[in-house]
Amino acid sequence: MTAVGRNGGWESRTDAKVAAPTEIATRLGIGEGELCVRTVYEFLADGRPVQLSTSWEPYDLTGGPLVVLPEGGPHAGAGVVNRLAEIGVTVSHAVEQPEPRQATAGEASLLGIQKAALVTHIRRTYYSDQGRPVETADIVAPAALCKIVYEIPSQR
Repeated sequence: MTAVGRNGGWESRTDAKVAAPTEIATRLGIGEGELCVRTVYEFLADGRPVQLSTSWEPYDLTGGPLVVLPEGGPHAGAGVVNRLAEIGVTVSHAVEQPEPRQATAGEASLLGIQKAALVTHIRRTYYSDQGRPVETADIVAPAALCKIVYEIPSQR
């Protein structure tokens, strides 16, 4: 945000024991209804929401006291990779699937855009070096406010 002259921040709310809906369970490789840690984020620019994200982590993995709350406790705000490293899990890569779609009424209200305005929806899943999905998130940003740029390292 600083690079574009704006003051950034975020607000979040975590629920530590939420039953995984079907799609989330599939993305995390767990059974439907298994417990997850769900964190809902509003990312802010100059105090206004500009991006929404809902993160899901399998409770059996992150339910311990050190890392259960992504934005609380001794590793608050450290991010998925660093938090999971604290419990011996190495995150090796992430897969992101961006797609355009129309905003839901709730998203439009939070983001201050018209209902059905175009947004970019990114489904992101982090994987451990053992191949286990360790976090999945749905990220939503107004298409008019975001530019998607990826840097992909070359391999030999």
